[in-house]
Amino acid sequence: MKRLRSLFLFALVAIGGFGAYDWWGPGPLARPAMVTIQQGTSLNAASEQLAYAGAVRGLGKRWYYLARLIGSHDAIQAGEYRIPAHASGAAVLDLLQHGNPVQRLMTIPEGMPSVMVQERLAALPFATGEAPLPAEGSVLPDSYSYERGETRAAILKRTTDAMHRTLDALWAKSKGDCPVATPLAALTLASIVEKETGKPAERATVAGAYCNRLKIGMKLDADPTVIYPITKGKPLGRRILRSELDADNGYNTYRRAGLPLGPIANPGKASIAAVLNPAPTKALYFVADGTGGHVFADTLAEHNVNVAKWFAIRRQRGELK
Repeated sequence: MKRLRSLFLFALVAIGGFGAYDWWGPGPLARPAMVTIQQGTSLNAASEQLAYAGAVRGLGKRWYYLARLIGSHDAIQAGEYRIPAHASGAAVLDLLQHGNPVQRLMTIPEGMPSVMVQERLAALPFATGEAPLPAEGSVLPDSYSYERGETRAAILKRTTDAMHRTLDALWAKSKGDCPVATPLAALTLASIVEKETGKPAERATVAGAYCNRLKIGMKLDADPTVIYPITKGKPLGRRILRSELDADNGYNTYRRAGLPLGPIANPGKASIAAVLNPAPTKALYFVADGTGGHVFADTLAEHNVNVAKWFAIRRQRGELK
């Protein structure tokens, strides 16, 4: 094979280096172009795609033969590639064999409700098909890569498969310190924990306080569960009305003890883990502390003092009269 390559290189020189220029010289692309190589695409088929995109000269056959005789014999990889302007034939082959495909990402933040997941799916550039509405709590917040032309349903399935795997793994490691009888119950409480605190260090303590309430049959009194039936998890943008606090709709935890009908958002792994392994606390109450976190209390008397402090902070900020 080495002898054949040597003979071929000699032939290139003998004909004035025309083939050598095609291989190592500047390519024909005036500006970068995107080329998608599907799984199982042969080098010959890839050469036709490259020629169609204007990345190699002619119909692609010359590049194909040069690649076979001069280029590396490594397999080309599936993916979407950005071919730089004026990339040589050799550089194009190296990109398809050893380069990094373009990564398109969809990011689902922790606590995003399913209506907003659907909106994000629908807005994905270069994805195809309708955006399904996922069941609340069925999506694992994370960043997911997708390819140009991939269906939105297929992208969504990866997010729900990831949630199933994560929930199963965490459920298997649960210490049983919280009275949630099923994985769905754990997911439901985790969604409340996710909505109640933006501080990662607090999650296990918030979960512990809610678990303590469940143990004694005390109402959870969680504002996010009041908001969910109104906005499907989107921000309310105003104070909760008394009529909304009094509404008995299966989600309002001010009206009934126990968990709501189901999740109110898509909780992240950390919030699920916090519910299944809550902090060892006696706290039953917590209220905002003015810094984005909460102050916890074991008794109602302590809690009332903390609430008074929070109201004073709000009055100082001009939020209350």
